[in-house]
Amino acid sequence: MLEKTFRSYTAEQGKTYVQNRLDYHPNLYNTVLSHHTSTGGKLDLVLDVGCGPGLAIANLAPHFTTAIGLDPSEGMIATARSRVANLPTSASGTPIRFEVSTAEELGRDLDPAVADASVDLIVVATAAHWFDMPAFWTSAARVLKPSGTVAIWASGHMAVHPDMPNAHAIQEAMDRIETQYVQQHFTAGNWMTRDRYENLGLPWTIEPRVSGFDPASFVRKDWGARDEDFYAVGQPEVGLDAFERMIGTGSPITRWREANPTLVGTESDVVRIFRREIERLLRETGVKEGEEKVRGATTGFLLMVKRDA
Repeated sequence: MLEKTFRSYTAEQGKTYVQNRLDYHPNLYNTVLSHHTSTGGKLDLVLDVGCGPGLAIANLAPHFTTAIGLDPSEGMIATARSRVANLPTSASGTPIRFEVSTAEELGRDLDPAVADASVDLIVVATAAHWFDMPAFWTSAARVLKPSGTVAIWASGHMAVHPDMPNAHAIQEAMDRIETQYVQQHFTAGNWMTRDRYENLGLPWTIEPRVSGFDPASFVRKDWGARDEDFYAVGQPEVGLDAFERMIGTGSPITRWREANPTLVGTESDVVRIFRREIERLLRETGVKEGEEKVRGATTGFLLMVKRDA
């Protein structure tokens, strides 16, 4: 499936995205690094595929000699490059390299190209549902060193935390609004995250099968709705202004707004419809106007696969 929404982002949209997307918890990165090194992986080159503005690669770069972020969106890469001076460097002191390239090419189209059998770790943060997985795994087999690792993670449906006031009614309202306005703008990739990547193609499940990866090496870790170590801020609690900005970065909301440009920023904007219903239901419980906050309950999942030694 060819992802079009984020691919067409401008640098300004990329800036908004990075300001309102949550980073991941250090425990997630440590889980990836520990598994990678304990199973024979080296720390020379890390490749972040679908890197967006560079959140994940910024956390991993200090552990590797070289760090490269790839994204098909020129706007996202422009945003990432604008942040380089403020991002950590690799262990060798060199800045993170950000380049426009797809998950299917994995840097073969760059100058200099990402060389065959040169990559130790490939990470994919909340992006694999947009990939052509057979093409991705074929390229991953080409660029990975023996004992290299592919680590893929994403979050599932962001629900209302059960400890919120009037949580059940708010969840019902959000589900109803989503069904009425937003689901018509879902793509197969959006549904794949809802299914927690249970049907994401792996090297031994796709056709044609990609050799070089051992099914016995597959590891999956799941985070539940009450776990606090998937996102860096735990299960986030935010004011409604921040809530509007955060859900506005979602691809279905972006597509709804593209289909309804005259409604963006008005009371008929779907983001505003979500907000007003939350405000109403919180005030029913005695929450005062201006003090409304939303707490999310996000599930997460991590898949790791090893290249044959």
